[in-house]
Amino acid sequence: MDQSNASAVKYFIIAGMSDLPVLRLLIFLLVLIIYLITVSGNLTILVLVCLDHHLHTPMYFFLANLSILDISCSTITLHKILVSFISGNNIVSVVGCLIQIYMFFSMTCNELMILSAMGYDRYVAICNPLHYHTVMNPRVCAFLATVCWLFSFSENIPTLIQLCQLTCYKSNVINHFFCDVVPVTKLSCSDTFFLELYMLVVGSFIAGFFPFVLTFISYIYIIMAIRKIRTSTGRHKAFYTCSSHLTVVILLYSTLIFQYLRPHSMVSVNTNKLFSLFNTAAIPILNPLIYSLKNKDVKDALRRCLCRQQTQIKKR
Repeated sequence: MDQSNASAVKYFIIAGMSDLPVLRLLIFLLVLIIYLITVSGNLTILVLVCLDHHLHTPMYFFLANLSILDISCSTITLHKILVSFISGNNIVSVVGCLIQIYMFFSMTCNELMILSAMGYDRYVAICNPLHYHTVMNPRVCAFLATVCWLFSFSENIPTLIQLCQLTCYKSNVINHFFCDVVPVTKLSCSDTFFLELYMLVVGSFIAGFFPFVLTFISYIYIIMAIRKIRTSTGRHKAFYTCSSHLTVVILLYSTLIFQYLRPHSMVSVNTNKLFSLFNTAAIPILNPLIYSLKNKDVKDALRRCLCRQQTQIKKR
């Protein structure tokens, strides 16, 4: 598409992961399985948190928020792979593409902030256990979650506005499996300086680095508190309470750093696709697996829920 016709772009074509039919089939099956496990796993956690009063704690309140984000983020980014393979339609409108970018960035920003709030929760639980229920009361938890959601979606509005002002594109083919900001801005022949500057300052620093610093500080105090515990059993129990959260934090931040903060000379299209697929498919599926397989409370809640279901069936 030449530049003279670039302003007439009304839709984008999503290239997908591969043009080979065999690979497309394998990728479709893999993504479908991952998506179904992601949705079912996170929905299970949501249902358990809502139904089991033993899980009505700040940690599982934030975990329920995380499950909502994982389901939403997976649906936003992976649905095009599934839909395009079944229907053969890999076209998305410009408006739909920009909204997808906005929603993906907002969800990712929200997830980082929720993880930061969970880090603060673990800090209070380990460093100030006697006042835990006073500090992390339901009103405080609701306030923290509300701030995370409102800030994440409002912080990305300027990005959406600047994306809407990109009226000139060199091509309408996005070499990705969903609308991501990097391939879209590379296609634009408009001036993207302020957009990239805003994403660097606000997106990377405030939405990314700031939650990381808060989480990092929380874990510094947690480690200092754990070191003061005299018994090995006590240290193990304290570390166990935050190991699941720490694992998720390390995986998510590592993926985002490799995906968005590498030098442009080191970025290849295929590598970026793989990191994006891991971030949008593997991370959401790992969250419920990590929290359910390593967490005794979740497994006990699942047993109680299944026992109640069996009891109700027998009564019928």
